[in-house]
Amino acid sequence: MRSVTKVLVANRGEIAVRIMRTLRKLGIPSVAVHHAIDAKSLAVREADEAVELAGTSPVAAYLDIAAIVEACKRTGADAVHPGFGFLSEKAPFAEALAGAGITFIGPLPHAMRAMGDKIESKRLAQKAKVPTIPGYTGEVETAEHAVKIAREIGYPVMIKASAGGGGKVMRLASDDGECRDGFARATGEAQASFGDGRVFVERFIERPRHIEIQLLGDAHGNLVHLGERECSIQRRHQKVIEEAPSPFLDEKMRNAMGAQAVALARAVDYQSAGTVEFIVDRDRRFYFLEMNTRLQVEHPVTELITGLDIVAEQIRIVRGEPLGYAQDSIRLAGHAIECRLYAEDADAGFLPASGHLHLLRLPHGDGIRVDNGVLEGQAVSSAFDPMLAKISAHGVDREQAIARLREAMRETVALGCVTNGAYLERVLAHPSFASGDTHTGFLSEHAEALQAPPPDHDQLALLLAAAALTHRQFDTRFACPEPLGAMGEWRN
Repeated sequence: MRSVTKVLVANRGEIAVRIMRTLRKLGIPSVAVHHAIDAKSLAVREADEAVELAGTSPVAAYLDIAAIVEACKRTGADAVHPGFGFLSEKAPFAEALAGAGITFIGPLPHAMRAMGDKIESKRLAQKAKVPTIPGYTGEVETAEHAVKIAREIGYPVMIKASAGGGGKVMRLASDDGECRDGFARATGEAQASFGDGRVFVERFIERPRHIEIQLLGDAHGNLVHLGERECSIQRRHQKVIEEAPSPFLDEKMRNAMGAQAVALARAVDYQSAGTVEFIVDRDRRFYFLEMNTRLQVEHPVTELITGLDIVAEQIRIVRGEPLGYAQDSIRLAGHAIECRLYAEDADAGFLPASGHLHLLRLPHGDGIRVDNGVLEGQAVSSAFDPMLAKISAHGVDREQAIARLREAMRETVALGCVTNGAYLERVLAHPSFASGDTHTGFLSEHAEALQAPPPDHDQLALLLAAAALTHRQFDTRFACPEPLGAMGEWRN
């Protein structure tokens, strides 16, 4: 049994807000840590206490393990939830907290280490008889070594960082020249991004689907899966739209993938929420990709179809409580889809955007859930990931979920900062998406069809008039007014 009476959330943005709202429902006080740039953020306002972190950069502040441990001691927080990103999968962070007598709300360090190394995790998957993508499971030493492996596997191949994740540091090679160049680029990028230049090579699966299994495991040996999420709508290996369940899987395949994911988690005595990711080819063969030992960005769609609060489950697990339910009691109800609302210009090469949110109106209605991390009047910085909010819709079936989410995207208004909202609505409206004919290259394949239509000059005039009126009504030198529903519960 570990103590969880006050939780410091070592993160920012929408995930920090989402964790704090569950803590409030559980009656557990929360502590926010923040860089000065986030001093007026929604996460700071949601928290019961807040501690400012110094840093050589805004990102560095959230990566300062010693400062976060000290913030726990100052506020009396006896537990830390890392969210996702930043320190969420860093075993040394969990160990530093344990050394200070602070509970890490996540898996045990040995599981993070085993699954955080892509070479080691692939070996573990093979040992657990989980199917893996054909490739070389050792460390690739030179460019010529990479070429030799690629010829044996057969082109095309992917060159990936061993310490990577989240779609970062991946190079596609179709011949020897591209393989040599990809090896040089991947090793350099891996060293710069992760401090670990090791890479491995595996066969490239053409037109794959990206499907992942959500897991929960406790300290009593109980492990269950909560079905799958399909995350095939991606741009440069970064997920954009996710849904649960997958329109591609049937019950037999779902059970098979779930059983394999549970077997892999059991091999490392996994305790907490985690996700095993698979690549699925057109012939319904699935291959282990990686395991994420943390809460996933897209967890809301699983919560919507299962009725479980995964953050609350993480806290129960770390306190030493048993799950209290078995696999056959998990029921999936309806269909849920999530869009990631980014501050980016989809019609200008997806360039990151910044600015002040002079006006922000987020959707509401039946089946709509909004996980937002920004406030009206807030400055949007380019220092962090550009995600502003996650907008999800739940329906009795996939058709209703799509219709609700399209309407939700049309209701979403953000003035002062360019977003990808209109682009997301175009993706949802595409006939191939509606039919479930998706794969990880979907956005590239349909790039022309997803371009913005020519501007409607009458609509443009109305938008300019609205912007001018908004500019007169809002003075960003002062604290912004409370946006409608910003501090309330999710609108389901």
